[in-house]
Amino acid sequence: MTQTPIRNIAIIAHVDHGKTTLIDNLMKQSGMFRENQQTDERMMDSNDLEKERGITILAKPTSIQWKDVRINIIDTPGHADFGGEVERVLHMADGVILLTDAAEGPMPQTKFVLGKALKQGLRPIVIINKIDRPDGRPEEVIDEVFDLFVSLDANDAQLDFPILYASGRDGWCTKELDEPRENLTPLLDLVLDQVPAPNVTEGKPFAMLATLLDSDPYLGRCLTGRVVHGSAKVNDAVKAIDLDGNLVENGRLNKLLMFNGTERVPVDEVHAGDIVCIAGLTKASVADTLCAPSVNDPIASTPIDPPTMAVTITVNDSPFAGQEGKKVTSTMIRQRLMDEAEVNVAITFQESADKDAFEIGGRGELQLGVLIETMRREGFELTVSRPRVLMQEIDGVKMEPIEEVTIDVDEEYSSAVIDKMNRRKAEMIDMRSAGAGKSRIIFHAPSRGLIGYQSQFLTDTRGTGVMNRIFHEYAPYKGDIQQRRNGALISIDTGQAVAYAIFNLQDRGVMFVEHQTPVYEGMIIGEHNRENDLEVNIQKGKKLTNMRASGSDEAVTLVPPRKMSLEDMMSYINDDELVEVTPKSLRLRKQYLCPHERKKRSRVSAAG
Repeated sequence: MTQTPIRNIAIIAHVDHGKTTLIDNLMKQSGMFRENQQTDERMMDSNDLEKERGITILAKPTSIQWKDVRINIIDTPGHADFGGEVERVLHMADGVILLTDAAEGPMPQTKFVLGKALKQGLRPIVIINKIDRPDGRPEEVIDEVFDLFVSLDANDAQLDFPILYASGRDGWCTKELDEPRENLTPLLDLVLDQVPAPNVTEGKPFAMLATLLDSDPYLGRCLTGRVVHGSAKVNDAVKAIDLDGNLVENGRLNKLLMFNGTERVPVDEVHAGDIVCIAGLTKASVADTLCAPSVNDPIASTPIDPPTMAVTITVNDSPFAGQEGKKVTSTMIRQRLMDEAEVNVAITFQESADKDAFEIGGRGELQLGVLIETMRREGFELTVSRPRVLMQEIDGVKMEPIEEVTIDVDEEYSSAVIDKMNRRKAEMIDMRSAGAGKSRIIFHAPSRGLIGYQSQFLTDTRGTGVMNRIFHEYAPYKGDIQQRRNGALISIDTGQAVAYAIFNLQDRGVMFVEHQTPVYEGMIIGEHNRENDLEVNIQKGKKLTNMRASGSDEAVTLVPPRKMSLEDMMSYINDDELVEVTPKSLRLRKQYLCPHERKKRSRVSAAG
């Protein structure tokens, strides 16, 4: 048996509802740091992208000590695109904390993760966070949480959930709204009371389920999971078996690590119930059972939902290729994508017959965008196609992924949103007033129709709308959907954009480039006001003469260009366009840079 009593708990919440900040304060108040010790904000967001975007991308365990009990806490991603992590992480927990914003209430991603937790029989503790928000409505949010539990078929024990009111940022929680607001002790005590200790079977040989996979420059392949039964010591012989019981590999436990705060600490022995990280195996992956040589039965694991979206990644072949990045060859790109597919089980990798194009499948635009942004920061140059939805054929019927879309919008913009969603073959399921002049509208919409809608949505709602989406089901194909209606402004030459030319082209559309931006033939420099593409000369300067007249030399006033993120660009482009990604630049371009080639291809496709 383990020497120290253990509680294993996962924290689940929607994006930006404050769970990582809450974990920061739990660590501080449990006495993990010295009083004068410097600590970062959002300590669990270890990766640069997580810190910049304020979202959790990778699930990460940590642990704290409270009243002689080790509490293992697992921080889970809030976004459904990273749901491949969440499903498996819940296998390590015996209880779950559901964190809900006091104003926004339960959101789609909350529903997704909570449904997985309830199916596994975990009992939740509900925390209404950000209770000090001026627009908070805690009583209504509790009703919404209860309704959500009922809709997810929670059992009687799960419906009898304890409630705490908290401010994760200020580091306090209370059982009643009018109680003194001091610290997080009520939550830590509730975890000890409500969450059961790990169910341990004595006398069985060592077995653990690999749940998370990462790579360490010194230790190599590291597998994190929970020891289900037995115990193990450093240098013990183990084997890995897959879900069907087939042998994956034999090996030894070179290193055993346990989590203490944000660090991994080496230990000599681990016991049932511990959440540990092991090194020493080279082939074992997520969902494999790591066990003593005498064990032959694998531990049951949740199958991972299939990817719903894919992009094609190719070598950067633009005129500016190789100017900013160091990793530009298809061999380097191929190896990096294969490494990612090996570590990230929610991503699939395929290559074309001539091995010059690679198809990466994932759960959504955000997940694919995070991978490409990470590669960009590592020095890669590549081109990315428009995301396409992965269809399935079930009983001879063509099926496509449908998403549940929850939109919070000011009432004055709701009709515009409903009109746009209807055009994208969405079906309105529910519409209700959310108070304060806002409406909450729920749609079931094809994933295809939502590609590229985010920027249009923000324009229609003047930046005030909030849209959240989550995979719902596969349904019969709903027919063609009209995509981006406006054409592109395309540069006809290579050089630098000139302010005078931009000024004269502003009436033709919205510009994406500014004065002195390098451009090349076939690069998209703006969006046309009309439906057709237009080739323009963005380098045309003013003709100089020795004639001067009063008022003929007005100052050139430029409208600021439209700036787009990587995900915006991926969803903006049409099927005949690409995004060029380099460490310093993001550019939109036509697939075929030469205008004659584009005309020839359009004639072929029209004839076909």
